[in-house]
Amino acid sequence: MTETVAVAPRVGKRHHPAFVAVAEKRAASTQLKVADGITKFAGSMMFVYVHVVAFAVWMLVFEKSPWPTLTLVVSLEAIFLSTFVMIGQNRQAAFQQAKADHDFETSEQELHVNTELTQAIHEMITKVHAQVCVPPQQPADS
Repeated sequence: MTETVAVAPRVGKRHHPAFVAVAEKRAASTQLKVADGITKFAGSMMFVYVHVVAFAVWMLVFEKSPWPTLTLVVSLEAIFLSTFVMIGQNRQAAFQQAKADHDFETSEQELHVNTELTQAIHEMITKVHAQVCVPPQQPADS
């Protein structure tokens, strides 16, 4: 129940069962929790502000010629951030696949139930028709 609360912080908000299952699986893995946290931070404006301040201070205060080192740092950061973007895309793909699988299973169950109901209705209509629409009896040949 604790994982579900972490997944759905808003009280009363319902989530798709596939989302809950994927979120619980991700919450169980420390690596995935760390990756989710980094991805969440890297996709925020706070990330942009921190970098603007850090790079400005670096270029203006700490180094006279910051460009070679700055280029190296920014390139390495881009490599890691692109990896975290791919992790986020994989997470989204896993959720979409789980949702599609769940929806397919649900629709198959509904189709099965609807088929059974249709057959039962057909049988009842056939029985009612046989009782209500009794053919007139033919006079016996003398």
